[in-house]
Amino acid sequence: MDFNYSIKVYKQYFNFAASHFLIFDDGSREPLHGHNYRVMVKGEAPKLEGDMVFDFLDIKPIVREVCDSLDHKLLLPKENQHLKIHDKGKSFKLTTPDESEFVIPKQDVLVLPISNTSAERLAIYICEEITRITQERFNFRFSAFEVEVEETPGQSAVYAHKETL
Repeated sequence: MDFNYSIKVYKQYFNFAASHFLIFDDGSREPLHGHNYRVMVKGEAPKLEGDMVFDFLDIKPIVREVCDSLDHKLLLPKENQHLKIHDKGKSFKLTTPDESEFVIPKQDVLVLPISNTSAERLAIYICEEITRITQERFNFRFSAFEVEVEETPGQSAVYAHKETL
């Protein structure tokens, strides 16, 4: 008989406030704006180790660390072909196809290895970061891991990753 076990974690402090703007395929963009994001995670394993999927006391600080890294930042997609990010020493100068220009101090920006800053892409990024940290610190990988990023109450994106064995 096959069993699958899971843990689901969503704490009030799994949140971050960040600004962003989406850049669409035609090069147009939405206005710069922000959200108070909330994050929920679910991890699965085919068997229990020490009667647990993974210790809540170990996963909570990891999720919080990833959320904190995004908090109070302008999130930028490094892999977006329409956004030009110029390093100006202590600032980044951003140029978009509509000829908008932004100059923002580097300390206020987080350039992410994603193609856009949609909730879906943020969920993928957060999943990859939590998976990486969990592997590094505990030599553990969930058989499946799901991240939900809520942009506003009642509006969220979910990314589910399954390990290939």
